[in-house]
Amino acid sequence: MSRYRGPRFKKIRRLGALPGLTSKRPRAGTNLRNQSRSGKKSQYRIRLEEKQKLRFHYGLTERQLLKYVRIARKAKGSTGQVLLQLLEMRLDNILFRLGMASTIPQARQFINHRHILVNDHIVNIPSYRCKPRDIITVRDEQQSRTMVQNYLDLSPHEELPKHLTLHRFEYKGFVNQIIDSKWVGLKINELLVVEYYSRQT
Repeated sequence: MSRYRGPRFKKIRRLGALPGLTSKRPRAGTNLRNQSRSGKKSQYRIRLEEKQKLRFHYGLTERQLLKYVRIARKAKGSTGQVLLQLLEMRLDNILFRLGMASTIPQARQFINHRHILVNDHIVNIPSYRCKPRDIITVRDEQQSRTMVQNYLDLSPHEELPKHLTLHRFEYKGFVNQIIDSKWVGLKINELLVVEYYSRQT
C-alpha cells in the first residue's frame, strides 16, 4: 500500500488529532471523531484505528510500519515502547518536532531536497535513524534557511521534548538522548498496534 496522499482533514475527523499529518485544526465545537456510525466497535476495529493513527501521523506505508514492528519485537524491552522510540527518532520526525517543518511530509520534502545535514553531512533519507549526540543543521544556503525560518517563525514556542535542543538562530538542533515515551506527541495505545500485527510478526 502506498503512502497516503488523499484528504488529510478526513483522516483527523475519523481518527482524531494527527499533528504529524496536518497542521490544520478543526473549528471550535467540531467533533473530531465521526460519530455517525452507531453501535459498539469491534476489537479488530479498535486495534485497526490505533494502527492507522500511528501510520498516518508518521506518514508510513503499511510495509514500513510492519518492518518497524518486527524490529521492535527483536529488541529488548516493551515492544510498544521500542516501536514508538524507533518512529520518534526518524530524521523527518525530529525535524518536525524541532519546529523546522510544519508537518512530517514537509520535513520529508526538505530532507529529500538535500536541505538538511546530520553531523555536517547531507542526509536525504527521511527514515534515517537519529542517535544521541547527533547535530541536525540546515544547509548554509539562503534558500534553505529562508524556508526553514518561515516554519520556525510560525511554529508555536512550545516546550521541546527533553531529548531535543533547538538553537533557532543557528538553524541547529541537538539530539540529547533517546526519547522518553511520555514525550511522544500522539495519544495512542501502542500495545493495540502490536496486538494488531501479532499474527504477521
